[in-house]
Amino acid sequence: MNYIPVFEQIESLLPRYLSVWQECCELESPTVDKAAVDRCGQYFIDFAKQHGWKTEVLEQPVSGNAVCITMNPEIDAKPLALSGHIDTVHPIGLFGKTPVRIEGDTIYGPGVCDCKGGIVAALLAMDALEKCGYKQRPVQLLLQSDEEVGSKLSKKATINWMCEKAKDAIAFLNLEGATPGNACLQRKGIITYRLIVTGKEAHASRCATEGASAILDAAHKIIELEKLKDAEGLTCNVGTIEGGNAANTVPGKCEILANIRFATQDQLEWVKGYVKAIAQTVHVKGCTCELKQESFRVAMEYHERNVQLLEHLNSCFTSCGMDPLAASKSTGGSDAADVTVYGIPCIDNLGVLGSGIHSVRECAPIPSLLQSAKWLAAAALGL
Repeated sequence: MNYIPVFEQIESLLPRYLSVWQECCELESPTVDKAAVDRCGQYFIDFAKQHGWKTEVLEQPVSGNAVCITMNPEIDAKPLALSGHIDTVHPIGLFGKTPVRIEGDTIYGPGVCDCKGGIVAALLAMDALEKCGYKQRPVQLLLQSDEEVGSKLSKKATINWMCEKAKDAIAFLNLEGATPGNACLQRKGIITYRLIVTGKEAHASRCATEGASAILDAAHKIIELEKLKDAEGLTCNVGTIEGGNAANTVPGKCEILANIRFATQDQLEWVKGYVKAIAQTVHVKGCTCELKQESFRVAMEYHERNVQLLEHLNSCFTSCGMDPLAASKSTGGSDAADVTVYGIPCIDNLGVLGSGIHSVRECAPIPSLLQSAKWLAAAALGL
């Protein structure tokens, strides 16, 4: 199929999909609010049904429901899988009564880049392909519901279901926010630990003779954890610390949360031992420490199949008059890591451009919706 009429359709459909972009982002959907996430998911289900596309839902008791939308389900060929997450990070109302606004060529609001903009680009590409008679293969759009917490609320049920739905896919294109000129092939994994230090309370006047300060012991542990600062490898950020009751009381308990990022499985195994040793080391006599793993997300390591997929995609892009993308790395986690570990060829960061992600300044340039949709359409045409 000639790409020119498809690209022309994408451009002509922009006003309609700008409205879709605004509407879905106005349906604020923080991960921990199942009802809100499901309202957003239902918006996309209803949209898909208007086009006659197949919809499937993975019902979940705690997290939002995951959704799979399929165009051309009747075609006997390997599907192209597209994916984005519908959950966001901020509580409802933080962006004001009107959470989404458009100023010039920029859209502002929760999830406009991370990650609803990419989902809208996928729908735009699918619509344009369908209007041009595309029947080459099925196109799946997988909507994740608890990505922002590493699928913790669903106990990995959502991402595992998505991988199973896409297991035969010719490619899995994840729609996290794009960076100019790049496609992501590697991402760090994330492991979060809670260290619970227990000491012995006493009057502050007797801190030298009776008490055992849990905060002091935790402080020594924080210093050791924070030594991990390799931008290309292991990093640690101790993000919270809670402990003590009053300035005149030796603290009997202190808890810290440590977010550790790793690039490879070898680094993960090493850091597990490192953190365990820190927890077991007593710096203040009378203190003990309990170590708990709070969450975990695998790393997206280098894989030749992903490199080959990007080479193939770049061939598709250049044949459609677009610039090729360079391979890049990210220090953040995403579903692309789980997909890569599952064995599906995967490329990440093919959504819209944006900035201010995870803040009230989140925004995206509207023209990047066209760019993302054209990437996805070109992949469907050329793979």
